[in-house]
Amino acid sequence: MTIIVETIVNAEIEAVWLAWTTPEDIKHWNAASDDWHTTSAEVNLQPGGKFTSRMEARDGSFGFDFSGVYRTVIPHRLIEYTLDDERKVRIEFSTTDSKTKIVESFEPESQNSIELQKFGWQAILTNFKSYVEAHK
Repeated sequence: MTIIVETIVNAEIEAVWLAWTTPEDIKHWNAASDDWHTTSAEVNLQPGGKFTSRMEARDGSFGFDFSGVYRTVIPHRLIEYTLDDERKVRIEFSTTDSKTKIVESFEPESQNSIELQKFGWQAILTNFKSYVEAHK
């Protein structure tokens, strides 16, 4: 099974790509809700390169690393990676009329419901859209 989330960002692909792949930007948008935040991010954006985002509850009660290895990187078009738990993720970028569509597809994990996972990933994508549109 694959879960799919998507959004359309009112920004040029260059700005979208930069915000998606720059650690300092990632720390600003990578959270599903206001009670979470990303405290650090590392990106080695090339096939075989690793990435890590440290996600923590703002109250300090819980945190985890979201990390994996890039499999495919086609600038302004496609990122594919494998998470540390072996799940596969694919992010496609396309552009029309100065807007950028992002489609993320990912294999679900087994601890949380499909609905909760889809909601969480969509919320992060919505935060990304808001961040880019406010800072482009």
